[in-house]
Amino acid sequence: MKNDIHPKYGPCEVSCACGYHYQTRSTRSQLKVDVCHTCHPFFTGKHKVLDTAGRIEKFNRKYGTKTAAK
Repeated sequence: MKNDIHPKYGPCEVSCACGYHYQTRSTRSQLKVDVCHTCHPFFTGKHKVLDTAGRIEKFNRKYGTKTAAK
């Protein structure tokens, strides 16, 4: 195996936009993320549906209001 071809792997400070900081290991010394496990909607249970350009209403008009055939 060749020597000195792998990047340095060491401690890394990860900081989230919500203000949460934690230590991990990486090839980089610092990481800045937008969403972490403390503020992600899947883990917090505060899921919001972001409706852009009326996509939900468009879906409901197309598929949600059909009635059974007589």
